[in-house]
Amino acid sequence: MASATEAPSTASVPSTEEMVARVRALHPLLEKNAAQGEQDRRVSEESIRALTEAGIFKIAQPKRYGGHEMSVRTQVEVAAAVAEADGGTAWVVTLCNQCAWMTGLFPEQAQDDVWKGNPDAKISGVVTPSSESVKVDGGFVVNGRWYYNSGSWHSDWAVLGMPVVDEAGQAIDHGIALIPRSDLGFEETWFVAGMKSSGSNCLIAKDVFVPDHRIISAPKAWQGEVGTEHTEEVLYRSAFTPVLALGVAAPQLGMGRKVLELVSAKAATKPLSFTFYKTQSESAVFRHQIAKAAMLVDTAALHLERAVDAVDAAAREGVYPDELMRARARADAGWVVENITEAINLLLFAHGAAGFGENNVIQRHWRDSAVAGRHAYIVPAVSLEMYGTALLAQDGNITPML
Repeated sequence: MASATEAPSTASVPSTEEMVARVRALHPLLEKNAAQGEQDRRVSEESIRALTEAGIFKIAQPKRYGGHEMSVRTQVEVAAAVAEADGGTAWVVTLCNQCAWMTGLFPEQAQDDVWKGNPDAKISGVVTPSSESVKVDGGFVVNGRWYYNSGSWHSDWAVLGMPVVDEAGQAIDHGIALIPRSDLGFEETWFVAGMKSSGSNCLIAKDVFVPDHRIISAPKAWQGEVGTEHTEEVLYRSAFTPVLALGVAAPQLGMGRKVLELVSAKAATKPLSFTFYKTQSESAVFRHQIAKAAMLVDTAALHLERAVDAVDAAAREGVYPDELMRARARADAGWVVENITEAINLLLFAHGAAGFGENNVIQRHWRDSAVAGRHAYIVPAVSLEMYGTALLAQDGNITPML
């Protein structure tokens, strides 16, 4: 493997299509382990190991450390493909890759801390500054609790929000800190109706020292000002909050596609109860429902693709997107949630009560989608308010996280 300062040949970097194909080759394994993952409230180690070996956690890691450093489009296509097999596994893949991308925004010294000794290190994280800090020589001492760290069972490091304070203890910034998982306590707190296997538990800091080089400013990052010296690396010029919002919307697309596939496949043999139709597929009403659901899934895909392509294009051009474009990306992410939620609900009505059987994977996708769709980054109504405010050129938006 090349050293951290010597970029490996780009010839070794797979295409987006190859990465998606690798995921689809793992579908039987991921599907086999999905039910056990729900029961254990963590993705099975067999699945994590297989995804690691396939390079799925390398997508957003810099090439300088043996990563693939691929586009945001690749991140969302891979996440959606994983979600076709299991939503919880897709959520872990998504969040670990996003946190790897965030790590690529830090100064090289911090990146060395994470990957120079362990190129396969995985990172989880929560940017909410649910902690306290004290300024000391060379850094800060941090105490806090961070809910909910998806992939917490599998991470080696964490990116965590913290208040940056002055010597008097007054908060002067919202920081994002890189902290080794070995420095953090852990509490199982993830007892939920869906996304059970995401392992989104609580990480705890008690008098943890964080050196200055492992802290960046969140508000500056939201505006495109980050710590990495490697400004030639296109991926890490991507707009911060659109990357996160579109990333956590991506598993929705995969789950919607899978439910559509499952319901359509059963229609040829499943009767339409209490009617003269021998199969659902004979019914004009059922065909209408399937067509509408397919259009809703396509609408979600088109908005997601438009948004990530705009983010990738701006990064390639070295132009940080303006507030209107960033707000539209947030709205696109919310639009994915809204359309997939409607599609899955429609498909469950079409399929019938059997879809809620505990042995039916449709209900797991329904639950996973419902829980993931409530993530604060992608709540549809709030995302639309952000976009509407930007469209009307109102002074200031409802959040600095654009």
